[in-house]
Amino acid sequence: MKLDWNRKTEALPIACKEGDVPYLYFPLLEETGLVAHGFSTKLGGVSEGCYATMNLRVNSEDERANVVENYRRIGVTMGFDVEKVVLSDQTHTTNIRVVTEADAGKGLFVPKDYTDIDGLITNVPGLTLVTFYADCVPLYFVDPVHGAIGLSHSGWRGTVHQMGACTIAKMQEIFGSEPADLLVCIGPSICQDCYEVSEDVAEAFQSAFPQWKDEIVKPGAREGKYQLDLWKTNERILLEAGIRPEHLAVTNICTKCNSDLLYSHRVMGSQRGNLAAFLGLRNV
Repeated sequence: MKLDWNRKTEALPIACKEGDVPYLYFPLLEETGLVAHGFSTKLGGVSEGCYATMNLRVNSEDERANVVENYRRIGVTMGFDVEKVVLSDQTHTTNIRVVTEADAGKGLFVPKDYTDIDGLITNVPGLTLVTFYADCVPLYFVDPVHGAIGLSHSGWRGTVHQMGACTIAKMQEIFGSEPADLLVCIGPSICQDCYEVSEDVAEAFQSAFPQWKDEIVKPGAREGKYQLDLWKTNERILLEAGIRPEHLAVTNICTKCNSDLLYSHRVMGSQRGNLAAFLGLRNV
């Protein structure tokens, strides 16, 4: 079955691999041959009810056996070792963990010994970084020069505190990554048309980014409400941090506009599964 995506533009910065376990991927990263990566959909798993079917949310009322099987299926499809996944512990911070061999399996098969981690970076082949979504923004980072990667969760709080720039700075500190060398992708998340926010959130962005405020915040249809553009804000943050425009791919797939294929908190509330972003260095 061919999946019918509602795209905000005709560009194809992100593509879909179809089959029993479909997933989204970025040609920009795929063409390097250095990483296994992707972004899950709601399809191809074994979970039921509000978690149907590819739920990757571990701390939920879904059966653990179903969640583990979902990871196994998507691991086989994307080409990574499910025993070596490393899961985030997201609380809308800009905290970033340097992932080592000792972290293999944490969050899925091994208890996490860390909390409040919204970003993961590593230079260890074979480990797969995992972060979670249902409208927030996934950020993928690949350093082909130093053989390092990063994967970060950036909701509105993470974005207003520049999670993308924080991840780049951490990769510079730990791996010597140069922003001009990094390949970066902004993954599926809620679009400006769908992301209505309150005045306090709008003001936070206008205050943090006065140079872009008219571009990223627009008046909403309802009084006291605004439409926030997380895609554009993250794009501006990344470019200002030194990412080359030709090294940046920005999604055109909105989670809310595609809620038949992707989990969306704005559509489903808290009784739902989670999507996941995956990124791992291949053993070459």
